Amino acid sequence: MALGKAEKISVQKLIEEKKQKRSGFTFEKIIPSLLLLTAIISVLTTIGILFTLVFETFEFFTRVSVKEFFTAEKWYPFSTTNASYGILPLISGTLKVTFIASLVAVPIGLASAIFLSEYASDKTRRIIKPILEVLAGIPTIVYGFFALTFVTPVLREMIPSLEIFNALSPGIVVGIMITPMIASLSEDAMSSVPNSIREGAFALGATKLETTFKVILPAAVSGIMASIVLALSRAIGETMIVTVAGGSTPNLSWDVTSSIQTMTAYIVQVSTGDAGYGTTIYYSIYAVGMTLFVFTLGMNLLAQFISRKFREEY
Repeated sequence: MALGKAEKISVQKLIEEKKQKRSGFTFEKIIPSLLLLTAIISVLTTIGILFTLVFETFEFFTRVSVKEFFTAEKWYPFSTTNASYGILPLISGTLKVTFIASLVAVPIGLASAIFLSEYASDKTRRIIKPILEVLAGIPTIVYGFFALTFVTPVLREMIPSLEIFNALSPGIVVGIMITPMIASLSEDAMSSVPNSIREGAFALGATKLETTFKVILPAAVSGIMASIVLALSRAIGETMIVTVAGGSTPNLSWDVTSSIQTMTAYIVQVSTGDAGYGTTIYYSIYAVGMTLFVFTLGMNLLAQFISRKFREEY
């Protein structure tokens, strides 16, 4: 009697396990379809954005010549008498901010990555790396007001000719913002280098510093360069910091002490209601956006090329 009861319990258990396996099998079949759906949505969204940019940019170029857009040295779209749509001043402002940001972010980011990967203990790394990455989560509008109300007054104490709105202050703050990206991605690339390579260098008599700069960095150069390019791409597309602290004066010059306007800042200016729908100024934001899209796309393609070109196989 007891044996029959045990057999009954075991049969029920087998039935329950079979049902669980069937439900799990159904779930396994649904997941690939859901993943495919999300991938299709992402692709369609990208195609929709690109289609909108191309269509509206084409409408802009029916009103403004391509030659004027890419060669004219003045950007005065709001002028009622002699409007000019030369994008070079906006590109100049964008490149100034990006260049200053690179001077700040690349050395600090690489130094942080080297410390975290090669010198810090596991406990120190677990503490410092999350704190460093918190910088990437701060809203950019906060960075913008930080640049305007703190960094600019400090810089004006050292550079009296510095205007309230300038390229130097937002450039420095954008550099601070993208530093965690360079540090985190570069540290991941350096940490992926096998320890056997480090041990081989130490066995040949190399110091830790020599191993870091002559062995680890060359081995991780693809990931490091890709992180720098992606960070600079992020700097090119930055919006709120340059809008708040950079100003709205498009100038074709390399003066970092005067007011500037970047491509993203101009898009923000027009999008806030300064132009009516269907006007040339309205369509100009799509032409500027398309130019910005080409810049960032080129930077991302460059990052992928560098990653493939210099990738080390272990």
